[in-house]
Amino acid sequence: MTACLEQLYQLLGHRFGNEALIKEALTHPSVERRRRVGGDYERLEFLGDRVLGLVIAAALFEADRRAAAGELAVRFNALVRKETVAEVAREIGLGAHLILAASEEQVGGRDKEAILANACEAMLGALFLDGGLAVAQAFILRSWKERVAAAGSTEKDAKTQLQEWVQQGTAGPPSYRIVDEAGPPHDRHFTVLVETEDGARETGEGRSRRAAEQDAAARLLERLRGNG
Repeated sequence: MTACLEQLYQLLGHRFGNEALIKEALTHPSVERRRRVGGDYERLEFLGDRVLGLVIAAALFEADRRAAAGELAVRFNALVRKETVAEVAREIGLGAHLILAASEEQVGGRDKEAILANACEAMLGALFLDGGLAVAQAFILRSWKERVAAAGSTEKDAKTQLQEWVQQGTAGPPSYRIVDEAGPPHDRHFTVLVETEDGARETGEGRSRRAAEQDAAARLLERLRGNG
């Protein structure tokens, strides 16, 4: 467990003084009490959700001083929703560190969106308790930086544009999957394949899954537009 935690500490940019906190944040409620270091992640998730909300609200407020409250609310909801938090969890490989009951492990719990999102919020709560708001804020701003910038942009991102392009007909949305992942925990490099229902495909690269998906979408969109 210690070696795994070392990798996680590098990704979080913080070494826990109270290791029990991070272990609690990684523990799914299905784990038997006798196997737990402390509790499960639910209480820390409650706290981390509020920490995330505060940091993202402040980041959006500072990023666009002209945006109306309604606009900020829409951007805020997109950035703190479970799907987005789960994306961040996947980007840092949080699933590999989860402490799960065997039954949950067997049904793919390490990649379940709800579990990843809950554990990620719990981790934010643990960061806040162990290192203070500045430590939690640093991780959130680093991990959500591209998302906050994109939220204030009036131009649609490449994934959105590609989805709209392929759905002009009857095709469903493109699918994305990681085909390669390399590099040390603090400097990952992702290669992602995007594919449409009619077989058009392209790969993209980036230092996060999100960036690689955007790169793949941009490359495929450029090719499709070039072909008319």
